Amino acid sequence: MKFERQIYTDKQLVDLYTALLKPRMIEEKMLILLRQGKISKWFSGIGQEAISVGATEAASEDEFMLPMHRNLGVFTSRGIELHRLFAQFQGKASGFTKGRDRSFHFGSKEHHIVGMISHLGSQLGVADGIALANQLKENKKVTIAFTGDGATSQGDFHESLNVAAVWNLPVIFIIENNGYGLSTPSAEQFRCKQFIDKGIGYGMEAHQVDGNNILEVHQKVTELKESMKWNQRPILLECITFRMRGHEEASGTKYVPKELIEEWAVKDPLANYENFLVAENLLNSEKIDLLRSEIKAEIELGLEKAYAEETIQVSSEIELQDVYANFDFEEKIPSSKVKEMRMIDSVADAIELAMAKHHNLILMGQDIAEYGGVFKATDGLVTKYGKSRVRNTPLCEAAIVGSSLGLSINGFKAMMEMQFADFVTEGFNQIVNNLAKIHWRWGQNADVVIRMPTGAGVAAGPFHSQSNEAWFTHIPGLKIAYPSNAYDAKGLLLTAFEDPNPVMVFEHKAIYRSMTGEVPTGYYNLPFGKANLVTEGNELSIITYGMGVHWAKKAIEEKGINADILDLRTLVPLDWESVFTSAKKTGKVIVLHEDTMFGGIGGELASEIADQCFEYLDAPVKRVASLDTAVPFYPDLETNFLPQQRLYEVMDELLAY
Repeated sequence: MKFERQIYTDKQLVDLYTALLKPRMIEEKMLILLRQGKISKWFSGIGQEAISVGATEAASEDEFMLPMHRNLGVFTSRGIELHRLFAQFQGKASGFTKGRDRSFHFGSKEHHIVGMISHLGSQLGVADGIALANQLKENKKVTIAFTGDGATSQGDFHESLNVAAVWNLPVIFIIENNGYGLSTPSAEQFRCKQFIDKGIGYGMEAHQVDGNNILEVHQKVTELKESMKWNQRPILLECITFRMRGHEEASGTKYVPKELIEEWAVKDPLANYENFLVAENLLNSEKIDLLRSEIKAEIELGLEKAYAEETIQVSSEIELQDVYANFDFEEKIPSSKVKEMRMIDSVADAIELAMAKHHNLILMGQDIAEYGGVFKATDGLVTKYGKSRVRNTPLCEAAIVGSSLGLSINGFKAMMEMQFADFVTEGFNQIVNNLAKIHWRWGQNADVVIRMPTGAGVAAGPFHSQSNEAWFTHIPGLKIAYPSNAYDAKGLLLTAFEDPNPVMVFEHKAIYRSMTGEVPTGYYNLPFGKANLVTEGNELSIITYGMGVHWAKKAIEEKGINADILDLRTLVPLDWESVFTSAKKTGKVIVLHEDTMFGGIGGELASEIADQCFEYLDAPVKRVASLDTAVPFYPDLETNFLPQQRLYEVMDELLAY
């Protein structure tokens, strides 16, 4: 292994050695603690430290790093206090996730580190968003994201690199090519011999370095960073290394040929760099012993402090409290001046008002700029606010949801328009595992709005008509709004933009242009978790939302029934008080929604009403929903699929009970 000293001072060379030595010594201690049962799991980066340390030491302290399992050197190089690091590994309260996540699944805003989730590749889309924020701030900062060779097979990798290339984002994507994805060797993971070849496919510059040579890594990252200040672009950096231990300690290395381990053992990044410094007369055995002694003392002190901390005191109140970032809703009263609007017009009005109010709001989605979006909700905004804030995206839903989170981490608000709610499956992991959980895990909020044109009734078939809100009501950490009219659509959407938490706003496509209503022309908002009593009566309660409100109104008018129609407006949070009040008053309840029956949110509503209002009920709580099939295209089949006709039958049944 050849080390090129170049212009490094003696102190810089020794400092890099110290930075390399610390994670190695921590790892050696952690492996002992693992065998003693004092930590639960460990992902070893022994033999790969030069990548983490070299890259982090080359970065500025305020440049974001997005590490993975084997990047302990990122955390130590950023100066994280060891007692907090060890408390994290032990599940103590002073750890970064308060015992809610383990090992390296955490981030730290103060250290500009973004924590990983288990789904490999998802970090890269987040890196895109952070880099986009830097680009918009014009601060010439670089974002560095790590990934393993195995993760390069995942969709997030390809989407994220594609988006970064299209937008010329200043990201260094570091691929740690270590020979294995868990137990699967590279030959069974991909056909390419080297990852720098992949850069061509993305129109991206790519470089390869010896990942075990700390000076080569440090020099290359420093060089790339400097060039990216003046020529913003993404760069793929392949670091050739080897995983000397198992994917995690429990898996072992029996599947690795012995001769391969022996071959790479002589390429140890720490031993080789140490020998180089000794040859340069910058280190000797006495100084090495002194450095080891100092680091060992720091480790022992950190462990002592972490061990001394009491075990976590379990509190359901705190666990629930931390699911969402704090949001103090301040009501903005609508003006008396109103205008007749379709729902699509009120949505467009809300987005424009939000863009004017929140100067850090970025809109993203397929065809939303010059074309104005499939439903024209953003029509004209690119002319007013420019393509930096109103951004057409590639067909990369996962990367764009990830980018939305990255924007939030770096001080922006983001709105993503799913072209159709059905397409959300492409970004599902980022929503349910990254956006939804990030505040609860390590206190980072996701200031993201995802608009979801949803629903059937327009003969669009099974891939453009689904009602999939129940997929997300089940996920703690998300808020779900579902307006039924133009007035609510504007007020709820403006609240969604104010809220620092991830909000999914479902907008029914069939209501966009088919119904109008009086909408205040200025800015106003509506509280989440406050239902609207659309009609009031004593014979029956219909609990519903979205298109169900209009079906219910038509049904009670045609049948001449005095009924409560309660429009939920938001499904998370849900106005249980209003639900229970109506149920107790009428004693007969129908829960109506367009979603299919089985697994729909109606089951949860019916269960809670039966549980909380049992002694007030005069009949079973009834559910009315769509058939448990996909949504058919042909109009007669679609009408049969939807629940409005069955609503009449169930109303008769319940009233006669």
